[in-house]
Amino acid sequence: MLLKSWWLPLLCLGLAGCSQLENPGNVTAADKAVRAQTADGDHMVSINAADAPPPPPPAPKRGDMNWPEAALENGKAWISCDTDYAGDAGDGAPLEALDRASIDAALQPCAERGLLRVRYVGKINPGFSELVARLAVVADAQRISRRILDLDSSGGQVEAAIVAGDRIGESNWTIWVREGSVCHSACVFVLAAGDNRLVSGKVGIHRMMRISSKATSRAELNRELHEVYDNVKDYLQRNGVAVGVADLMMTVPNRSLRLLTAEELRQFGLDGTNAVQDDLERIKQMRKCGDAFVRRKDAFLVAFDQECKREGSELEAVNSCGQALKQRFGFPDETCPDESPLSEIDVSTLLPDTTASGQPDAVEQTLGDARPAPAEAAERN
Repeated sequence: MLLKSWWLPLLCLGLAGCSQLENPGNVTAADKAVRAQTADGDHMVSINAADAPPPPPPAPKRGDMNWPEAALENGKAWISCDTDYAGDAGDGAPLEALDRASIDAALQPCAERGLLRVRYVGKINPGFSELVARLAVVADAQRISRRILDLDSSGGQVEAAIVAGDRIGESNWTIWVREGSVCHSACVFVLAAGDNRLVSGKVGIHRMMRISSKATSRAELNRELHEVYDNVKDYLQRNGVAVGVADLMMTVPNRSLRLLTAEELRQFGLDGTNAVQDDLERIKQMRKCGDAFVRRKDAFLVAFDQECKREGSELEAVNSCGQALKQRFGFPDETCPDESPLSEIDVSTLLPDTTASGQPDAVEQTLGDARPAPAEAAERN
């Protein structure tokens, strides 16, 4: 099914909250069932440096056809050129291998439309990190600039999540945790890296476990974890997420799970626009379109937030309100039409396919306003 909530356009400014909130205690029976899934205790682990495997090779470059061998373990991926997973195509075609030829062939059908959705179900591990890096290289080569990672993961390795997140942060991904999916523990670090984050599934955190720990006391264990958490906090900061997320993780036992509410996700900076990416886009737009354009766009986004994005509003009503606001604020801008808010609706060639209602799909709307032009994306590598 397609997401239809009022917040899905996510064109407002993303603000990372810094407060640590108390557990509201409104745990439902469904939430308790989700918590029970963590009984194996292996959903977020950190590897001791002495026991860690060799560091992953550098991400493959665009022109390099001889990629090192890699494979997905404890996970599966599917490739789709659409956001509607309820249709006949579902989640798309399974990605059978991670070699260059297989990924080239899998992404080729998406090149004409310029939109890629990758459904991943499984653990966050080195194979997943290699998956996102290789997909980005091929998507750049085929000029597929709008990219969605449709994620369902109970967690995995902290270090692999950070490597994957840094690769995601450099290659223009929207992260989608759709209804019925989960993003727990180490998966939260992947969620943090998206340019935009769409969350309607369950997001949960808990304490990490150190593999092969030699600790015999709480003090020793905390010393072992201190360096890891420092790295985690640095990673969260560079992705516009409140470091309070890491502090909160420390308080939740590994065999339990703390589900974050929608309000907490917004205040921690885990839902909506990535605040750091938003700052970067503002700098780029100021250089290209001028300070007056950026101020006018900011005013539009504030009004859009206050007047259009009301709880329970249907997507069509939000779009209609946004279109009226655009006229009031003088958009689309003649000089910078692609950078104008809701530009994906104005440019007919950007998203040629529409839903039965005649409006672009809700998830696709997050991709048009803050994406590089295909030529710019291709030049990165």
